[in-house]
Amino acid sequence: MGRILVTGMGLISAIGDTVAENRRSLLAGHSGIGNAVHLPSKYTATLPFGEIKKSTEALKDAAVSAYPEVTRTDLIALQAVREAIKDAQLSEADLRSHSTALIGASTVGGMCLTDQMYADANTTTASGSPFLASYSNSASTLFLQSFFDIGGVVNTFNTACSSSANAIMYGARLLQNGLAERAIVGGTDSLAKFTINGFNALMILSNAPCRPFDNARKGLNLGEAGGFIVLEKEENIAPSRTVYAELKGFGNSNDAHHPSSTSENADGPYLCMQEALKAAGLGPEAIDFINAHGTATENNDETESVAMLRLFDKVPAFASTKSYTGHTLGAAGAVEAIYSILNLLHQEVYPALNFETPIEKTGLTPVDKYEKRSLRYVMSNSFGFGGNCSSLIFGQHL
Repeated sequence: MGRILVTGMGLISAIGDTVAENRRSLLAGHSGIGNAVHLPSKYTATLPFGEIKKSTEALKDAAVSAYPEVTRTDLIALQAVREAIKDAQLSEADLRSHSTALIGASTVGGMCLTDQMYADANTTTASGSPFLASYSNSASTLFLQSFFDIGGVVNTFNTACSSSANAIMYGARLLQNGLAERAIVGGTDSLAKFTINGFNALMILSNAPCRPFDNARKGLNLGEAGGFIVLEKEENIAPSRTVYAELKGFGNSNDAHHPSSTSENADGPYLCMQEALKAAGLGPEAIDFINAHGTATENNDETESVAMLRLFDKVPAFASTKSYTGHTLGAAGAVEAIYSILNLLHQEVYPALNFETPIEKTGLTPVDKYEKRSLRYVMSNSFGFGGNCSSLIFGQHL
């Protein structure tokens, strides 16, 4: 069985509308976390967010006029998938083929329209809300399937913050088992009152830009993004095609400890990293860099550090890019997979922002300045609520 390769990438986040723009911001150490101007919430006056700089109306174009129920979540996904499809040189015939899969992920879905749904439910009209069809978690994937006329397997993941990492994993398994020849995989989430209120109730939102792995970290900043990559089997790729990286291995586990926290000994994070290494046929010493989950919450950063100390005799260089984009929830795994691929492609690592002092219990220090490094394998971690933990390993394409 041939290798699984990345042939296309698409990305929109608080630090750029394309993959190239995102990299420029990473190189410049430019964070997109700040005042939100498009989000209708009382918390925009007191909390920073990783908001995409375009309004919902600006994200629309004539092509989506046939979809009156389209949401901000859908539009963010659309921009990322368009870029990935173009980058991978996929034709309309490719997209219509039964051998092309689309695996999406989201936690917000259409919940960005909760206010509209509530208002409609309290009117006297009998026709129901026009937003009902777009409210589900899977609505963005179904919109993309219809918009691009995808002919193969279509599925949606909602495993909280590991959602799009699991979408990538699932797409790879489709290829491995001969159920697809190519897979468009990733995730999307928009900022929404529903999630802001939920995270605020958990008391894990920071009133300042987040500080991953810092001893004085105060919590996370919510963000929004869409990230998708195209996976293809090596034997189906013409020599003239661009290949960015190899998806070398992946692992998923669940520590079944708590609805929103990982256990003190970090069983879930440890086991998913261990499984990813086993699937890749690599030892821990082979990992050159880790794009850490790094939410800047008290629990995550400490337990992720514990897991790394358990697994690695010498912890590799690591950092969290959530200090640039905020925590983009269901999109985070795909966003950070793309950043990991950029690490390999350009042989460089992007620093953690706002870091000053290591966590007292673990003493680990993330990369705090831009560096050129020799990188062969990069690991990307995504840990979700309910203890669902996933790790991806990307290898340099040689």
